[in-house]
Amino acid sequence: METLPYTRLVVIGVTGAGKSTLAEQLSEQHRLNFIELDALHWRENWSSAPDAEFVALVEEATRAPGWVVAGNYSLTRPLVWQRAQAILWLDYPLPLVFWRLTRRIFQRWYSQELLWQNNRERLWIHFKLWSKESLWHWLFKTYWRRKREYPALFAQPEYQHLQVFRFSTPRQTQEWQERYAPGM
Repeated sequence: METLPYTRLVVIGVTGAGKSTLAEQLSEQHRLNFIELDALHWRENWSSAPDAEFVALVEEATRAPGWVVAGNYSLTRPLVWQRAQAILWLDYPLPLVFWRLTRRIFQRWYSQELLWQNNRERLWIHFKLWSKESLWHWLFKTYWRRKREYPALFAQPEYQHLQVFRFSTPRQTQEWQERYAPGM
């Protein structure tokens, strides 16, 4: 077992890949702040926080000496990535992510899980595949784009300081996580 050499990490990937789950686990294991960008972004009735407010919240949260951020918001990417030391990219196969997302949608809807700012999963909206509110729509819209965009972003000079870990299977992610698991 090795000591985790990073105190500021970002977990990225498409919707349903498991960003928040992994980020929360890492934050607990290594006693780092857990920053879920969705929690800072969403307001009541699924409305978005104003851009300036959202950026200010992210700026404040990432001032801490140690954190794990879950999320991909392009608006806050320059801020978060400049402060980060490492990026964990959950680049899983589309069928796996689609299955995980579908299971999550149905579980949250059935259990009426309370999400950010008193929001709850709305099942019917996801079946409107043409709607921007559908997470399935969002997955299909962004899956291939992320595969093209992320490598280009990683190559930019302002992000050369980042250590990038690209995981193509959950097993790879788990092995990396176990490598740095405290108390093992």
